[in-house]
Amino acid sequence: MLCDVTQTTETPAPVSSRTPRVHRAWFVAAVTFVTIIGAAAFASLPGLLIEPLHSEFDWSRGTVGFAVSVNLALYGLTAPFAAALMDRFGIRRVVAVALSVIALGSLLTVWMTAAWQLVLFWGILVGLGSGSMALAFAATVTNRWFVARRGLVTGILTAAGASGQLVFLPLLSWLVENHGWRPGSVTVALSALVIVPFVWLLLRDHPADVGLAPYGGTFAPKPAPVAGAARRAVTVLFKAARTGPFWLLAGTFAICGASTNGLVRTHFVPAAHDHGMPITAAASLLAVIGVFDVVGTIASGWFTDRFEARRLLAVYYALRGISLLFLPMLLAPSVHPPMVFFIVFYGLDWVATVPPTIALCREHYGEDSAIVFGWVLASHQVGAAVVAFAGGVARDVFGSYDVVWYASGALCAAAALMALVIRRRQTPAVPATA
Repeated sequence: MLCDVTQTTETPAPVSSRTPRVHRAWFVAAVTFVTIIGAAAFASLPGLLIEPLHSEFDWSRGTVGFAVSVNLALYGLTAPFAAALMDRFGIRRVVAVALSVIALGSLLTVWMTAAWQLVLFWGILVGLGSGSMALAFAATVTNRWFVARRGLVTGILTAAGASGQLVFLPLLSWLVENHGWRPGSVTVALSALVIVPFVWLLLRDHPADVGLAPYGGTFAPKPAPVAGAARRAVTVLFKAARTGPFWLLAGTFAICGASTNGLVRTHFVPAAHDHGMPITAAASLLAVIGVFDVVGTIASGWFTDRFEARRLLAVYYALRGISLLFLPMLLAPSVHPPMVFFIVFYGLDWVATVPPTIALCREHYGEDSAIVFGWVLASHQVGAAVVAFAGGVARDVFGSYDVVWYASGALCAAAALMALVIRRRQTPAVPATA
């Protein structure tokens, strides 16, 4: 937990004597939103790599899926340490370095000739970089800059990833189908590099840096940098692991990752292609999911400010499970109305689970909530990693993805029940938001 320290490494700006018409927090949120959009290209590419790499190098889908699973696992396992590093070194420095690592890893894949290089470049380097750009980034910005409207802002920043998917996925699918997978990797690298100066010049670490109170709160001096970021991340984990809500949140979010990033984002395009659908058409459907995810996630943030978070989670997981059970019957060579309905329905639910999950972390763990959410996000990505690998193996063994769709639907039903078991905290760890 951050301690109250009056001495900081830099002199805070004087407190402004007048309230700006538009609070600076909204500009910081806007910069964060655009940054996440720019970094979202790396999340759009893995599902498009499976078939091209299988064709060019004769690597099995399980092999490519393993590299993707390493990427997803490190994405999650890095997140809690990234949140602690942001407390130590500042948001700007951590995000700028993370984007540079993403660019390096993505660019190096252009020259790879062996499967272990895919694991190293895309799995490890891009995984580590993307983990520092994970949802813990959004949670840290929200916790520092907002007291009121936290649920809404969380929803907006979470939707940024989907917006980036919308921007990049059609372009990347066209590049991969018409010019090969290498231009797609270069595009990811360039998009990450372009955003670095944008982050460095416009993002600010704390409201006190510009002499303001957080939106809806009172002014507080900027805390001193916290040493021992890794130790703090592990200490927070051990502390949270002694509580029941942590395991329930981690379990439900693992299933969330398994049924989204691990399954649909990684395997929807090759699964649709198995049924005769062109890769560009399948990728466009995945991008449309991103359109409705923006709507669903922002709406979820609005709902989270007004309704009980655990009940929202139960509804979201139940609806997602039902939709996945129907998907194997909807895959076909062409796009038809029932598939469009699935895309809309599933898109509204894609990451709607994030705002209530962050709200529950904040309710139960207070100032440590960003790091706790980082560990919960780690479970999300471990679940995604398992299914990214298992989905590829299932396709190699059974010749289709059907068993994975049905299993994920059943897991979502279990997650809905787990969400209802999470107890309510009688005395919230932080003041209720307006």
